[in-house]
Amino acid sequence: MKVIIIGGGIIGLASAYYLQQAGYSVTVADRSDMSQGCSYGNAGYICPSHFVPLATPGIVRQGLKWMLNASSPFYIQPSLNRDLVNWGLKFMKSATRQHVERSAAPLRDIALLSKQLYESWTSVPGLDFAYAAVGMMELFQTEQNAHHAHETVKDAAALGIEARVLSKAELSQMEPGMKLDALGAVFFPGDSQINPNLLMRSLQTYLEKQGVQFIHHQEVTGFAATGNRITGVRTATATLEADHVVLAAGVWSAALAREIGLSIPMVGGRGYSVTFENTPFKVHHSIILSEARVAISPLDGHKVRFGGTMEITPLHTPPRMRRVQGIFDSVKRYFPDFDMAVPPADQVWYGYRPCSADGLPYIGNLTRYPNMTIATGHSMLGISLGAATGKLVAELVAGRPTSMDLQPFHPERFKR
Repeated sequence: MKVIIIGGGIIGLASAYYLQQAGYSVTVADRSDMSQGCSYGNAGYICPSHFVPLATPGIVRQGLKWMLNASSPFYIQPSLNRDLVNWGLKFMKSATRQHVERSAAPLRDIALLSKQLYESWTSVPGLDFAYAAVGMMELFQTEQNAHHAHETVKDAAALGIEARVLSKAELSQMEPGMKLDALGAVFFPGDSQINPNLLMRSLQTYLEKQGVQFIHHQEVTGFAATGNRITGVRTATATLEADHVVLAAGVWSAALAREIGLSIPMVGGRGYSVTFENTPFKVHHSIILSEARVAISPLDGHKVRFGGTMEITPLHTPPRMRRVQGIFDSVKRYFPDFDMAVPPADQVWYGYRPCSADGLPYIGNLTRYPNMTIATGHSMLGISLGAATGKLVAELVAGRPTSMDLQPFHPERFKR
């Protein structure tokens, strides 16, 4: 049975990994050379701590305030684009306490499954991604976020996720040698850190050796179908026959889904990151600066990556370096001795995260075309949920019971 996977990010590669293991003939087609997407420039967090979806109460009001600041962590470029307006209306409708409460358990389950699978990957010969169970700290500077930190710990405990609030003194002990300006932090000892660049390169090499076929620089433009079955995918030069198709093309998935009459509300949320090697700035844990929405990642013991922003903007929009400056300014507010300058634009990574309208990924088979599986919309959790999504995709393709209930992630949920 031949499976074509559209998209060579972590979701596509993890799906290829489990499908190849299950005995399928797998081809991965991607519009690029598969070396620069969101699966590369992200923070590299494996984070069961992230059980709160992007659509939360207060995010709309806060987002409107941030839109007035060119270096803020969140920005939506005003537009009358129909898809953006549709997404925005559904996002605002989803940003409720009830939605957060409904989403917590599914996000926990898929994150814990993914962590377990990544841990199993560490024993696979040929796979190397610098997995480190270092835990995550979410630093806070305000009394309001200090109160929120205690509430987060209660919510985590209700879900069976270990978390505790650290005092300023405890925080300093865990990050020795760094002058810190923070009231404290929430510490999640169950989170882990990987090097996403290393993961993606290693996984591609491994899959090629296992016989997975890769087609680079091949943009899929549509599908061939007979009755209720997809029979192939169309590119500019050919039609590739398939018994089953997996749509895992990240932010480009929504446009392709429309070719078969499926609407999956989704926009590209642009993020930026900068990676330094052999820098005197050292952290021992994955760190999030709560008020600033900035991520700091220790990679391989000698690298550090700063990342952040959520910029809802058309895919052709030039990068805004003021956003990167905002990331560096935020780091200095928490780490006063930080004195690293923003590098030239050609050394700054940016990419578009596929953001669903309710903050949950789209994972499932289609009603009209049962031999097409959708796997996209993971927002900032692509790497974290990648291994689990790949396993779930393989189970969906095989028609087997899935490792968890996928109803909350159904790709047709906005039609209901």
